[in-house]
Amino acid sequence: MTNTLSPSVAQSQEPATPIVIVGHVDHGKSTLIGRLLHDTDNLQDGKVAQIIASSKKRGLKVEWSFLLDSLQIERDQGVTVDSTRIPFLLNKREFVIVDAPGHRQFLRNMITGAADAEAAVLVVDAAEGAREQTRRHAMLLHLIGIRHVIVLLNKVDLLDFDQAKIEAAEKSVSELLTKLDLEAALFIPASARDGDNIASRSDRMPWYSGPTLTEALAQVPSPASRAELPLRLPVQDVYRFDDKRYVAGRIERGRVRVGDTVIIGTQKTPAKISSIASWHTAPQISAAAGQSVAVTLEPDVIPDRGDLLHKSETPPVAASRIRTRLFWLRQEPLRVGESFHLRLATAEHAVTVTSIDSVVNLDDLQKYAGEEVPAEGFAEITLSAAETILFDPFVPGTADGRGVLVDRQQRIVGGAPLLGPAAIADGEKVIHPTGSTVTTQDRTRAKGHRGGVFWLTGLSGSGKSTLARATEAALFADGVDVTVLDGDTLRAGLCKDLGFSEADRTENVRRAAEVARILRDAGQVVLVALISPLLSDRALARQILGEEFAEVFVDADLATCEQRDPKGLYAAARSGKISGFTGIDAPYEAPVSPALHLKTSAGSVESETKTLASFIKDTVRLSGALKARS
Repeated sequence: MTNTLSPSVAQSQEPATPIVIVGHVDHGKSTLIGRLLHDTDNLQDGKVAQIIASSKKRGLKVEWSFLLDSLQIERDQGVTVDSTRIPFLLNKREFVIVDAPGHRQFLRNMITGAADAEAAVLVVDAAEGAREQTRRHAMLLHLIGIRHVIVLLNKVDLLDFDQAKIEAAEKSVSELLTKLDLEAALFIPASARDGDNIASRSDRMPWYSGPTLTEALAQVPSPASRAELPLRLPVQDVYRFDDKRYVAGRIERGRVRVGDTVIIGTQKTPAKISSIASWHTAPQISAAAGQSVAVTLEPDVIPDRGDLLHKSETPPVAASRIRTRLFWLRQEPLRVGESFHLRLATAEHAVTVTSIDSVVNLDDLQKYAGEEVPAEGFAEITLSAAETILFDPFVPGTADGRGVLVDRQQRIVGGAPLLGPAAIADGEKVIHPTGSTVTTQDRTRAKGHRGGVFWLTGLSGSGKSTLARATEAALFADGVDVTVLDGDTLRAGLCKDLGFSEADRTENVRRAAEVARILRDAGQVVLVALISPLLSDRALARQILGEEFAEVFVDADLATCEQRDPKGLYAAARSGKISGFTGIDAPYEAPVSPALHLKTSAGSVESETKTLASFIKDTVRLSGALKARS
């Protein structure tokens, strides 16, 4: 937002207190913020006239939410899509209002926007009470660790300001928060649209004697100083100017002075602070939490980005297995064995989900054992890394231990506060897969395409292997790094110990998917040609491979496949020499919605190869040069 707030906001020298405002998409959150800024004179002259004109144009009463919904998509759909940070002055004290999205699909922005909030205002429609989004937002406040919660029971005018009805709504929300170990500092009945109990006391609720919202905000504790905590200086980068090497970063906790001895990350290398430089200031003798500095070290050791500088007597926790509280943002479930990068301050670590310890049921907020975390679900999990991770366990109300999980496309897929080291259970196998230092982006740039897995399924004789090999040759000629995993080839080596029982066939699929995942992660395009007759087995493959998995149905009718019978298997099955053969006396479950459907009963190998190769190249987003050669 620009040119919205009064210039007086920028004049305050008081430390700003971040306040996040959350609520269901229809419970009046944006209206509340607009009204709050108006009633406290935090708007520039003429802004109210603009709001009135915009509202009148749409045939509405004064719509205070138009103040915030500056993106056209927000006005069109009536939802907030990004976290907006608004300086806000109240009685010479400066706040930062974080307007966090309320709609389910925008919760990713909320978890990042609300991370540094000192307190929260949870907006609840008093007539509707705690809805699913309210439970979800309350769980997020618990996850993020916000301790000071103000509940604004909005739209009480729709209840005719009835005390009994409003107190019933308060009780239901209070019970919800109690289940999450949260306790509301205040419950304020209000009508944001009309201004009741926002900045002035409502005369329509004489029975309410508590504070208005502005009075409640004035009672929010100021942010606690982190300067007296043990030193934590994450390395942002290392620069060299003239003959000096500068280690740059923001001090997250504690103080540092010239002459102090610090320990550098997991190297455990000691070094002395030789000098402290800061932007736009003279050289300093000391610096404290919140300051961005560049220090020189003696001896001239070279830390890595993500290294943590600390004092020897107050080290952080060091662990490679970490208990983590999780808010899962991906639309697909999370399962054990999946790998991500954990971002923690400036560090990034390759981690694997070792176990899902408990999952929260959003209906009753109880924890239960589960094998997966549902989309937008909450859980406690254990992460394992191949290296030691330095961290301070998560403490509510601080930034300590607040991590996020990032997928291969650098998208945030989960908020992950770190709770502490995870113990190793008796008899548990401790496996720490090593993460590559070569990134997905590096491989994409080098190869000119992303990795991907294309799973060709169909009856024996439908043409899977023929198509896979022909497509392999076509793609290779175009410069694509491509590999085929054929069913017979796998059974001749990796899977030669397996038979053809249902369990063995499932294991065959699992092994093929695991190999395909390794090759895919190395940047290759992988064509898997496998009958894989059961929907459940292909679902298992999709689970292992994640998003870079495309199911290709190579579809030929049984009569055509049996007529081709390239290996003589149908004849053997008909004569009783082979039992449990797919299509004869064992079922084939066709894909429901494959990414590509190739009908090979009538089509030529050349045309189907061209179709498959084109589909693959479009999917892995080949560079212009490769497309030009195709």
